[in-house]
Amino acid sequence: MSPRVFRSNLVLPCPQTGFTLVELLVVMTLGVILLSMAAPSMIGMVNSQRSIALSSELFASMNLARSEAIKRNARAVLCKSADGLSCARSGGWEQGWIVFHDADNDAALDEGEQVIERHGPVADGLTLTGNSPVSNYVSYSASGSAKLTTGAFQVGTFTLCLDPVSSSDVRQMILSNTGRVRLKKGVASNCS
Repeated sequence: MSPRVFRSNLVLPCPQTGFTLVELLVVMTLGVILLSMAAPSMIGMVNSQRSIALSSELFASMNLARSEAIKRNARAVLCKSADGLSCARSGGWEQGWIVFHDADNDAALDEGEQVIERHGPVADGLTLTGNSPVSNYVSYSASGSAKLTTGAFQVGTFTLCLDPVSSSDVRQMILSNTGRVRLKKGVASNCS
């Protein structure tokens, strides 16, 4: 005898897949909470990287000026410059700077003097200042030592600060009389 087969016209519904509105709102709320906790540390990390990058760029420009002075056996200067065509005597280093061969030893870019490097303005929120001996320029003699246009040794400190000031983001570049530059972390009081 053969088995009987029953056929039914009854169709079982397929199970629904997806999320309910409540589940979706819970996940979105958790996501917003996690994002709000991560955002400040992310901003701090980005600011720290900006200050490290800028201090490295100035450090590289100073080393370039020094090596060019030695290579050319003549004075090379790094000066702040807003337009990349002349040295500025006012404002901070954040406006930009140039490196050039200073044939007449006056720490000013004159006609016929070759510009070796131009660096444009830095990002908003960063300030870069030099103390009195390096407030306008750094000049390297043919021996690679840092010297003022008067012939005196030039030593000084550049300070890079973020606005608002955070101790973890203050960087300093210290120029020795031999012309070497070293980087160090500063403190918030260096920015006042």
